[in-house]
Amino acid sequence: MKCPFCGCADTQVKDSRPNEDNTMIRRRRECPKCHARFTTTETVQLRELIVIKRNGERRPFDRDKLLHSIVLALRKRDVTLDQMDQLVNNIVRNLEQSGEAEIQSAEIGRHVMQALLTLDKVAYIRYASVYKNFTTTRDFEDFVKNLTGRRKKI
Repeated sequence: MKCPFCGCADTQVKDSRPNEDNTMIRRRRECPKCHARFTTTETVQLRELIVIKRNGERRPFDRDKLLHSIVLALRKRDVTLDQMDQLVNNIVRNLEQSGEAEIQSAEIGRHVMQALLTLDKVAYIRYASVYKNFTTTRDFEDFVKNLTGRRKKI
C-alpha cells in the first residue's frame, strides 16, 4: 500500500482488526520512510455494480456516496459511525447478492429506506424527503401520517 503522505510504495501493517460482523478489516499501517501512520480498510467485492440513474445514465456504484447519504440522514442522531458502516455493508452485500450487475438507483433507495426505518425513524423521514423529492410541508405531513398509520395497523 502506497503511503498517502510521502508516496513510499512499501508500508508496513502494524495492526489488523475485523469489524463486528467480519465483513471488513481495518489495518493500521506505518510508512518506514516518513513514519506516518494511517488506516486502510479491506472488503470483499463480489461483483462490480453499475447504478442506472433516473435519467438513464450508468455509473459505477460508489460505496462512499451511499455512506455519505446515510451519514447526512443520521446527522446528530444517536448512531455511531460503526453502525452506519455496518448498515452500508449490509446494503452493499444485499445488492451484490441480488445477482444483478446493473441496479436502478431507486432500488438502492428502497434498500436504504428499509434499513433506516428499522434503525432510526427521524433519519428515515430525512432520507425520504430527498428520495421522494418532498417539495412542501404537506408532503412531510402526509408521509408521517402514513408512517404512524402503518404502526397503528400492525
